[in-house]
Amino acid sequence: MEPRIANPANLLPEAMQALLALGAAAKQDHGVPAQTLNLVYLRVSQINGCSVCVDMHARTLRQIGETDERLIAVGAWRDAPYFTPAERAALALAEAATRLADRPDPVPDEVWFEAAQHYGPKAMASLTLNIAVINLWNRLNVPTRQIAGQWLQSAEAKKWKVEHAGSNA
Repeated sequence: MEPRIANPANLLPEAMQALLALGAAAKQDHGVPAQTLNLVYLRVSQINGCSVCVDMHARTLRQIGETDERLIAVGAWRDAPYFTPAERAALALAEAATRLADRPDPVPDEVWFEAAQHYGPKAMASLTLNIAVINLWNRLNVPTRQIAGQWLQSAEAKKWKVEHAGSNA
């Protein structure tokens, strides 16, 4: 397997800086736990078929203490007993906001309002932005056929590992 080209954000450093800045702003502590955000990243990446992000966020979840039961069940979260009501609401919102073309009302009121019962306005803004950001990364990686695991050898991954060692990011 070979990627079609390097990740577009790596080829355009200004774009990478902007994407990283957006991601950092969205990830700040606005009331959505890091564990929940990473579950959302994993689920969205599963839906979009982004092997790079599935690999990355499964690894991150393990690093921050996620259990095998929950990690394995993310794709079937509706039928698994391992997720809190707040996590379920975040996952439902993430799925709806990712599958915009799948139904006439892409993000039904009941999905939005269920999430809003668990997260305040800033947390909802953060959650919505994080869903958009992970979808953006998926849409860069999938068409260019980025390879899962290759990011581990990249300079960006080495920097990421140093920055995130022992943190909940």
